[in-house]
Amino acid sequence: MLQPPPIVLSFAASDPTGGAGIQADMLTIASIDCHPLSVITAITVQDTVGVVDLMPLDAAWITAQARIVLQDMPVRAFKLGLLGSVETIAAIAAIVSDYPEIPLVMDPVLASGRGDPLTDERMIDAMRELLLPQVTVLTPNSLEARRFAQYESDHSGSQLDLSICAQRLLDAGCKHVLITGTHENSCNVKNTLYSATGQIKTNEWERLDASYHGSGCTLASAIAAQLARGLSINDSIVKAQQYTWQTLRAGFRPGKGQYIPDRFFSNG
Repeated sequence: MLQPPPIVLSFAASDPTGGAGIQADMLTIASIDCHPLSVITAITVQDTVGVVDLMPLDAAWITAQARIVLQDMPVRAFKLGLLGSVETIAAIAAIVSDYPEIPLVMDPVLASGRGDPLTDERMIDAMRELLLPQVTVLTPNSLEARRFAQYESDHSGSQLDLSICAQRLLDAGCKHVLITGTHENSCNVKNTLYSATGQIKTNEWERLDASYHGSGCTLASAIAAQLARGLSINDSIVKAQQYTWQTLRAGFRPGKGQYIPDRFFSNG
């Protein structure tokens, strides 16, 4: 009997466009030769322009979805995306705490590409307290890193240095923080990896002209898939960035809004 491919379990919201959310996670994970499992955290009404509405699922349903597949199949990595509510965050934190040996990659989705708010301050506090201490790799963009790391004592409107943001997130319990630079004013996109020992590495990528729906989902899912395949943290993060950049370069614009990454670019 053939051995099954490595299995990755994603907790994320459903996106009917297929550009982001659980659909993006499944496409990415499958394209890297892993088998995706999906736990739906919320249902969204959205298109490639923005998010119109969001309905979180009951936390008991989320727990039931996860527990039954975890009892049935050997999961090699977790990926977290849009979570939807404080109750969902607490439920997922309890689930993953039972599997401390499984790497956990978290994409802290705070807003849509258009800027529609998807996470409130109570949820951010819950993620800091309950999830960050369990995270293997956190993948915020610079906007998310600054909001996640903001203290009440910080000057309102100040732009925190990203190295300070990373240190605060590491102090909250994350093992590694990869801050992506798409939203920074730089010629190329600079993604920087930090750990408890400080800044590990910065990778630079050519800045593409388009705006993309689901690039963060793609990167985090790709890291989780590479970890599930047995690669080291550093190798997983480099290969995931290479993969994500290729999906963006091959991206397409099916609607009136952002481009969607082509996760199967290598099959074209």
